[in-house]
Amino acid sequence: MRRRHDAPWLDDAAGRLIRPYTVSGGRTRPTAALDLLSQVIATGSAPQPHLGPEHSMALGLCAGPTSVAEVAAHLRLPAVVTKVLLSDLVDCGALAARAPRSHDGPTDRSLLEAVLDGLRRRL
Repeated sequence: MRRRHDAPWLDDAAGRLIRPYTVSGGRTRPTAALDLLSQVIATGSAPQPHLGPEHSMALGLCAGPTSVAEVAAHLRLPAVVTKVLLSDLVDCGALAARAPRSHDGPTDRSLLEAVLDGLRRRL
């Protein structure tokens, strides 16, 4: 079953119509420092008119604080492509980005439990 936001990239009969790196213009390096846990949120400023529909879809997902990983999952795009799209939006002032909160360490039990709970809700 195809979701509405998949429309530009997916066709029920043909599958993926556009290669993921096409939406980022072939770019693989974001200009903003983003990682998968970075939080992005819309600022209310309008994006630049030259940005494509993929940027609009990404911006629509960021009404509240949203992680880069969540945006990538919703858009069904590789994380690096999503980072490029989001960094374009940060550069034009349509999004604000915040580094993830620092935890006690990479194996912080509460963080791992939260990730596991989120995965269970999705599956």
